[in-house]
Amino acid sequence: MRVIGIIAEFNPFHNGHGYLIRKAREIVNDPRAIVMPVMSGFFTQRGLPAICPPSVRTRQALLCGADVVIELPFSFACAPSSRFAEGAVAELISTGVLTDIAFGIDTEDADLLKALAELSFENDESFNNTLNGYVSTGMSFPLARAKAIKDYASSRNITGDLDRALSGPNSILALDYLIALQKLDKKRKINVTMISREGSGYHEAELDEQFASATALRQAILSEAPCFRQSQIAAKLNGHMPDYSLGTMLSSASSGIFCFPDYVEYIRECMLKVLSSSSLEDTAYMTDDLSGYIRNFAEDIRPDTIPDDDFCLKSFEQKISTKRYTLSRIQRALASLMTGQDSSYLDIKKPPYIRVLGFNSEGKYCLKIIGKCAKVPVINRPSDCLELQSSNADLKKIFELDMRAAALGWKLYGRDTAAEWESIPVIVK
Repeated sequence: MRVIGIIAEFNPFHNGHGYLIRKAREIVNDPRAIVMPVMSGFFTQRGLPAICPPSVRTRQALLCGADVVIELPFSFACAPSSRFAEGAVAELISTGVLTDIAFGIDTEDADLLKALAELSFENDESFNNTLNGYVSTGMSFPLARAKAIKDYASSRNITGDLDRALSGPNSILALDYLIALQKLDKKRKINVTMISREGSGYHEAELDEQFASATALRQAILSEAPCFRQSQIAAKLNGHMPDYSLGTMLSSASSGIFCFPDYVEYIRECMLKVLSSSSLEDTAYMTDDLSGYIRNFAEDIRPDTIPDDDFCLKSFEQKISTKRYTLSRIQRALASLMTGQDSSYLDIKKPPYIRVLGFNSEGKYCLKIIGKCAKVPVINRPSDCLELQSSNADLKKIFELDMRAAALGWKLYGRDTAAEWESIPVIVK
């Protein structure tokens, strides 16, 4: 049985995601290969709640080519690229059935990314000195890291378009996936498939391509706030998302399964939490004086800082992000504050359980094998974790954090904060 792992957020599921699934099966030359995405839950890597809850995005994926969907816990999903990548790869490997992993890249030079990953620069003193030097100038960590990798690669006579390879978000993640695989798959048993991205760039905000970015899709949805008229959203997104994906999202919203999140209200609540907290320093990602900067920012908020109609948070982004502190880092720190994630959670390096979000008939067969081969407990519903907590401290800690993130997420989606306790896997026949 061929099992292809995919790391995704499906925020929301668009044509590019469908292309990735189809292309992965095509490249491994097995139309019946199981596709198993590990997907972010309620919060995404950039630090904001997803546009739809996990159950809706899971159904989108299953209706559009995936076979079984598992969840990446909050602590790894809402994290910098290196932690996001290592957590996702570790969870896929922990299933015990993974044969392949596929992901998108922003460059056609896959061999260059492989060469960079093989440099093992992370533990090199000269690389870290260069990185720290760039950071000390006020440069953001992602940009400093990219420049330090480029310098290190050049000094090792690595040639190619390093600027392009290290500038695209997908390629940065791809590099971290490859580094994670080197750490976790030392015998190189897992086949790697890198697929060049089609259509618009990761952050492209215009809906002018068949393969429109998730950013453009979210902005199109949020442009209809606060009423979120279904007909208008459908008209804007038709052709940019698979029909099953768009239909699932709109029918779920119209039937009351969820409401599209109010990001303005969420950020305002974050600022109130900042002001009411006696200490921010222990919160994850609040290092490097970020805690003081965020507190000063919250104390100085004016009516135009987070306007009522700033549904895409563009005004907030312009006012809070700096060269030193990127918007994603700030939002991850705020999400950590809102969910109670302190720096001790970052010592847990791998997801301690596998949460099954959904499956189809082929995925059901795969899950039976996972149940026998998995290296960590397999969870179908939150209550499954309760009997495991007493014997596994990491599992207890990560599970409780996930449930706090879920409670916050369901509140933003207009549901009871305890709704996650009733959650069961999505089944598509």
